[in-house]
Amino acid sequence: MAAPDLPPGYALCRATLLDLRALHRLERVIFPRDAYPYFELALLFLVPRIINLKIVAPDGSLAGFVSASRGLSYERGWIITLGVAPAHQRRGLGTALLTAVETRLKRPFVRLTVRESNLPAIRLYQRVGYTVVGRHPAYYRDGETGLIMEKRLSVNS
Repeated sequence: MAAPDLPPGYALCRATLLDLRALHRLERVIFPRDAYPYFELALLFLVPRIINLKIVAPDGSLAGFVSASRGLSYERGWIITLGVAPAHQRRGLGTALLTAVETRLKRPFVRLTVRESNLPAIRLYQRVGYTVVGRHPAYYRDGETGLIMEKRLSVNS
């Protein structure tokens, strides 16, 4: 499975239930306040219409992941979670994951929610074409607002 602009030695592939333990550990590192519980992450691999991708680092470790839902609408996909391990950030892996999952969603629009204070993530999403289309006050457990961002993809997606 090819991905655009992956650094040498990195590989993009489908994530499976066998990756659940590593994904759960990485979620807790990247999102200490918001990590999905183990059971909810497991559901991402069991529910149909969910795409799970990972990037494996040259040493075989999990460098990044994304899960997205095709949902029930033919209009809009939804990115559920996306993260890159701190040791692998700033190498284009987030952009590669976004590009790969957007292609596989095959929807005209893709949405996601991001913490209002997560400026690095917001800048990444804006750089690849996402815009803020709404706000979810008190979306996160600690009461922080979530920004809803959307990207219009090619009509032929």
